[in-house]
Amino acid sequence: MQMADEKTRLIRERAQKRATFRRQGASRKKKLEDTWRRPRGLQSKQRRQYRAKGRHPRPGYGAPAAVRGYHPCGLREALVFNTAELEGLDPEMFAVRIGGSVGMKKRSAIQAKSLEYGLKVLNPKEITVPEPVEEPEPEVEEDE
Repeated sequence: MQMADEKTRLIRERAQKRATFRRQGASRKKKLEDTWRRPRGLQSKQRRQYRAKGRHPRPGYGAPAAVRGYHPCGLREALVFNTAELEGLDPEMFAVRIGGSVGMKKRSAIQAKSLEYGLKVLNPKEITVPEPVEEPEPEVEEDE
């Protein structure tokens, strides 16, 4: 219990310390994505690290080593592409993330198997199984 409390405390600490690093000019130009790119301009205030121009990624923003790679729910993530990879995963330690290239047919099998094993799926999708359409039977005419 003591270890779990320490782990949740470190995960909360990681969340509070996490910074958002904004790309220079992302708010001015629509075509620029808001993912970090290092500023390279000679007159760039962000490159010269003026305080008001945005933070730079630095080692101090990293997560504590004890919880690095953990999901906010407190479990380690396991990337899964088929049902065979689910075997041997401990539901107390791992949560499952289904790969993005997995189709709906295999995804539904993975979700069903992980539910059977008691594993948490981090990116579940609602699987709707199409119901079979019943065809009306042709009416048989009776001869009188």
